[in-house]
Parts: sequence; structure tokens; C-alpha cells
Amino acid sequence: MVSDSGSADEYRLDEIDRRILYALMDDARTTSAPEIAEHVNVSPATIRNRIARLEDHGIITGYHAEVNFERADGRLTNLFLCNVPFPDIERITAQAGTIPGIVNVRELMGGRTNMHVLAVGEDTTELRRIGRQLSNLGLEIEDEMLVQDEKHHPYAPFGPDNGQDVRLADSISLSGGAEVVDITVEEEAPIVGRTIQEAVEARLLDDDTLLIAIERGDETMTPHGDTVIQSNDIVTLFSPHGEKQPTIDPFKKTDDSDSTVPA
Repeated sequence: MVSDSGSADEYRLDEIDRRILYALMDDARTTSAPEIAEHVNVSPATIRNRIARLEDHGIITGYHAEVNFERADGRLTNLFLCNVPFPDIERITAQAGTIPGIVNVRELMGGRTNMHVLAVGEDTTELRRIGRQLSNLGLEIEDEMLVQDEKHHPYAPFGPDNGQDVRLADSISLSGGAEVVDITVEEEAPIVGRTIQEAVEARLLDDDTLLIAIERGDETMTPHGDTVIQSNDIVTLFSPHGEKQPTIDPFKKTDDSDSTVPA
């Protein structure tokens, strides 16, 4: 609920708010205010105050357990895709939530299918009963399907840059063997045209190397997992290898004389 003191429209998230939301989306049950505070370098009291403010403004709307209903007595989870007349959508949303077995109702913008209803039943007979009760409210069920599994993940843009914890950068910069390295990306280098995530998956970048900035023309950007490396980029990174080959090789043009061309 949004309190009388404010609304979500009046509140602007800053970096601390985003990191709080990321941490709670990742694991709200076991993540504590002191743990989040350690990640963002503020006090636990600040984190608790921020969480309360996010709740007051209707940005954090609740904390829910994720339940595998199939393992809970072998129950079935069914997704109903529904069409609801626009003037009735608020009424039907409220009424659908009172039907026993319905665990989630989601309103959608645009398109003929404008409501998703998630229901749990002991068997198909019970799911058909829920379907009839939904139809009696005045909506039309366009399609339905059994849900096999569902995974929730935190929203990556609210997390640490490039999906890595900011403490990693701190620990690398403070360790004796790590160095800050600036590398100009050469044309035809192995990393050109790849995202950072793709470069990691291809093992062009190892887990000990952290990209912290990319200078491209007059722009300096913070790299993320989906950032594509381009030729002539100036990449700044932390690496325990310094300017040795494992660090610089992905950014340099491959020597064709050393490559083997299959027949």
C-alpha cells in the first residue's frame, strides 16, 4: 500500500535504493540490513530507514515465499490467460483474488490477453472449478496451461556493475598483486564485437579481472554484462596479472602467423 505521506511517483531511486532492492529481490529472507550496509558503505540504520521509506512509497509492496506446489503434496499450478473488459478490470482483479486456489492475479497493458491468473489445485477437477468461477466473474479465458517451474531473479540493472560485487573491486585494488591497466582495443582483437558476458563465457576474461571503465570517443561509460567491446575502446581494468599476456591478449590483434587454419 502507498501511504498518505507519498507515492511511488514522488520518489526517485538513488544507487543505494537500487542496491537495497537488488539484495532483497535476490534473498529477502536471509539478507540483513548490516549485510547490505557493508556492500554499499553506509550504516545499517541508513539501510533500515531506506527500506521503510521504500515500503511507505509503495515501491516495496511485500515479501513473499516462493513455493514449489508440485512438491507440496503434488499440487498442480495452472496459468489462465484471460480477456477482461477494460471497465471491469479493477473489480474482477479484486474478486478473482478471493477465489480459493488463486495465488496471483496480474493485470496487463494492451493486447487482447490483459490478465494472467495463477491458480493452484489438487487435481484437474479443482482447476476446472477455478476456471468456472473465473468465467462467472465476467472474464473470458483465452488459454490456459500447467506451469512446470518458475524462477525469480533480481533485476540486474539495480545490482553491482557487470554483475560483480563492489567489494571485489575494493579487494583487488588494495591487494599487492593487482594493478590498474589501461588497454586500447585493437581491430580484429578476439574480444571485439563481444559483450563482456560473452567474453567471460569464452574465457577471454577470467574471474580475477574486473572491467571498471570504457572510454569510447568523448564518452566514458561504466561497463555492464551486455556492453559490447568495440575496436579503439580504451578499457580500464583491475587485474592481478598486470600487463602480462593473460590480461592484454584478448584486446590485441591475433597474430595470424601463430594461428592454425584447418584444411
